[in-house]
Amino acid sequence: MLGEDPSADSNALPLSGFRVLELGNYIAGPTAARLLADFGAEVIKVERPDTGDETRSWRLYSGTTSMLFRTLNRNKKSIVLDLKTEEGRRSVLDLAATCDVVVENFRPGTLEKWGIGPDALDAASPNVVLVRISAFGQTGPLSKRPGFAAVAEAYSGFRELVGDPDRPPVRVGVSIGDTVAALYAGFGAVMALLHNRSRTIEEGPLPLSSRVIDVALSESMFSVLESLIPDYLAYGVERQRLGGRMEGIAPSNAYTCSDGLSIVVAGNGDAIFVRYMLAIGRPDLATDPELSGGAGRWKRRDELDEAIGAWAATATRAEALAVLDAAEVPSGPINTAADICTDEQMLSRNMIQQFPVDTGGPDPVSVGFPGIVPVIGERSVSIRNVGPELGQHTDDILGELASARTDLGGEQVNGGVRRHRA
Repeated sequence: MLGEDPSADSNALPLSGFRVLELGNYIAGPTAARLLADFGAEVIKVERPDTGDETRSWRLYSGTTSMLFRTLNRNKKSIVLDLKTEEGRRSVLDLAATCDVVVENFRPGTLEKWGIGPDALDAASPNVVLVRISAFGQTGPLSKRPGFAAVAEAYSGFRELVGDPDRPPVRVGVSIGDTVAALYAGFGAVMALLHNRSRTIEEGPLPLSSRVIDVALSESMFSVLESLIPDYLAYGVERQRLGGRMEGIAPSNAYTCSDGLSIVVAGNGDAIFVRYMLAIGRPDLATDPELSGGAGRWKRRDELDEAIGAWAATATRAEALAVLDAAEVPSGPINTAADICTDEQMLSRNMIQQFPVDTGGPDPVSVGFPGIVPVIGERSVSIRNVGPELGQHTDDILGELASARTDLGGEQVNGGVRRHRA
């Protein structure tokens, strides 16, 4: 089938045999479920009738389904259900009874309003893990507020640190808040599954409170701010925006070369700094006692950046990187999409995987999609399929469910039928 790799085998992956129900939209919830799908879980994505997940039309330059959707929802199955109807909600509970994990990223209280909240899901499946992603979490005075990642990034303190000091804060070029939250959500799901598996028969399943993973976008971004709060409380220091620099670390910045291309060099280690300065022809800086430690280098960061920038401007990007590589100074190019598509390192680890995709033209186009991280073995796991068509698996999944309801050999579980995993 178009957009699928028939050679990819999910049964050989760590999460094969697990089933996940995704009640998500946009980026955070779908990305969390995709992490589970990437490593073998069967993920059933529930989409609204007619339009489906809104990212189907985000950055849509031609055709009917965006590459963003295809990327975020790879390795999944798509079914269409209307969760605002009694029939749709009943199907969700029946499906949940066959699943190990449910992932959702609605505003807190939405599932409860629809009658498919934690208690209802627990009644359908006493072992199910519920992963909930929201702007501010399921509790607290702000829990009911809506909010996308941009709002959470700002609220967390992250946005205050991004950009140049003489300009307003900016956002990075991707939905970083959604992605970081999704990483915590995926980790939380696996953590709860492992915890549940460790329980004895006498102990029974984990209590519901231990199977609800509450991920807030704002807290996820707050968690990556390192010592922002301890520095403030211990020293009264408020971190400032520094452009391409990092507080207290120098020299570590981006520099433009003679061909107009840019590099990043992280030469802030004590021994590395000496090699760095010798490589760029500045032995005076390499032997300067004040620059032998991080504090002195940070104090003179402007002087160092000026010296490095002057050197970089005399060489092409390739020439500069060759000199730095020979001196074992950590450095690399600031790559574009075009650079990445032909990069030997990326290609050698299967980080660009080709699939034929309908982009609205007369014939499918071969499109490269980002590989699966982390690598197990030497190369990325193969993507089984890119994001499915809207409702592509509705008949199969709901037909299986209807058949199971009438199968006298099935184990009935509160209206649903639990799968029997080996």
